[in-house]
Amino acid sequence: MTNSEIAAMLYEFAELTDLEGDVFKRNAYRRAAQSIEELDGDVAEYDREGRLESIPGVGKAIAQKIAEMVETGRSAKLEELRSKFPPGIVELMKVPEIGPRSLVRLHQELGIKDLEDLRQAALQHRIRSLKGFGERSEENILKGIAVVQGQGGRMLLGDALPIAEAIAAHLRAGGCEEVSVAGSLRRRKETIGDIDLLAGSDEPLRAMDRFVSYPRVASVVSRGPTRSTVRLADGTQVDLRVVPRDSYGAALQYFTGSKEHNVVMRRIAIQKGFRLNEYGLHRRDSGEMVAGAQEAEIYRTLGLDPIPPELREGRGEIEAAGEHRLPSLLRLEDIRGDMHVHTVMSDGRATMREIAEAAFRRGYEYIGVTDHSRSLHIAHGLTVDDLLASVEEARQLTDELGFPVLRGAEVDILEDGSLDYPDEALAQLDYVIGSVHSRFKMDRRTMTERVMTALSNRELNILGHPTGRLIGRREGYDIDIEQVMDEAARRGVALEVNGFPDRMDLSDLNCRKAIERGVTLVLDTDAHGVEQLDNMRFAVGTARRGWAERKDVLNALPLDQLRRFFRVAGA
Repeated sequence: MTNSEIAAMLYEFAELTDLEGDVFKRNAYRRAAQSIEELDGDVAEYDREGRLESIPGVGKAIAQKIAEMVETGRSAKLEELRSKFPPGIVELMKVPEIGPRSLVRLHQELGIKDLEDLRQAALQHRIRSLKGFGERSEENILKGIAVVQGQGGRMLLGDALPIAEAIAAHLRAGGCEEVSVAGSLRRRKETIGDIDLLAGSDEPLRAMDRFVSYPRVASVVSRGPTRSTVRLADGTQVDLRVVPRDSYGAALQYFTGSKEHNVVMRRIAIQKGFRLNEYGLHRRDSGEMVAGAQEAEIYRTLGLDPIPPELREGRGEIEAAGEHRLPSLLRLEDIRGDMHVHTVMSDGRATMREIAEAAFRRGYEYIGVTDHSRSLHIAHGLTVDDLLASVEEARQLTDELGFPVLRGAEVDILEDGSLDYPDEALAQLDYVIGSVHSRFKMDRRTMTERVMTALSNRELNILGHPTGRLIGRREGYDIDIEQVMDEAARRGVALEVNGFPDRMDLSDLNCRKAIERGVTLVLDTDAHGVEQLDNMRFAVGTARRGWAERKDVLNALPLDQLRRFFRVAGA
């Protein structure tokens, strides 16, 4: 079994023990699952060498269960737990409005076994008859079901991209030189359906043999000379198309999409006397292929500047390309530092030193450390004294490493819009992120006033994950985001593009809206471990979809200009 498959089983253990009311075991399984996900080596190797208990969060009992999974592909204890609950009960736990205790009551008292049972009970107003539930509960449950169903089996970008990259690497290692992700994954949409890959090869059967031999393939759904589909062990479906190398660029343009983008591209081709499809750009009169091997040549031949994949959504990019006014999009290498990282002081898994050293290895020019504030008890928020002591630690580390470690904080925006630390403590920090972590159900006016009040605090520099959404789990809170953007622009407060895969907040559309309103963006990972610093590429992908350029992004600035931005905002 792969690390991800074992982690998935441990997460299921966590969910089922949560239903049993055992919070301690739930947390233990979650920690172990997280460690397995982040493990550099193969967990099976750890089992063979008797080193399972060296993995953080894995004690003797969990190690025994992991060993059973590795050796048999199953877990007797997990199967026993599953038998206690209906098969659809785990899916019900994804509904934002339902906690484990409520779920057990709904099952026991109303016989609810799956999402459809829950939806019908809410529509028939049977849930409000239970003690502790009411009309508002039913409304919120229906909204929560819509969030879960709206996900529709789609994967987060952060889950899909590593899988696609691993398969592409497998194909290249087998001699297939031209391989790319395609579809919505190449456009860096925040959620993905099936994974689409494209290969350019004059030996398609060899490419297909290599594809279906990928170690994680559980079944071959279909197989042909130019297209095959496989299902991986975790249920992910992956499609591979193989085209001749002289058609690779045209096919990449075609299969990247979007549909809206391609419709306009074909119309322009017809207007100019061409026919455009996945095999190339051909003259309509003679059938001669004038472009196909290189994607950029398709655009240039049609009188357009090459359009980056992230912009191909039918949102004015083709018109801009025809008028030579496409943005010079931000690149990952433009990012000089990450401003939102947690350490072991709150709910992170790495020390300040480990984070700083990892940032230095990535080629960053600085790193910002931002632990949670005191009111967020679940995340072990820092007291004022602990926070101020850590300021000195950051300065000492900066001197020792010769690498700037900025001490910030992710400070809760409280219900009344005040910040969770006194101003005199905040003034000791290099910068301050303010985020909403509670009372998400305020009405639009109240939530907007709450955030506007926070923006008026001279110590605030960055508004963190500005809409509070969790993709597939929680809709953003009701807020007048345009009003917030205008106020942030006026006060010189940056809005975050949070690259954590289930946040992507601001979204691509809100990024573009913010830029048009003169807001400065800051791209962050919200990393809780060293490996999550990789989330920066998801933030960059989202910002690129929002037409962001380097000049729009705070942490694309050198350190002296970054500090100047913070000073001006607080003046």
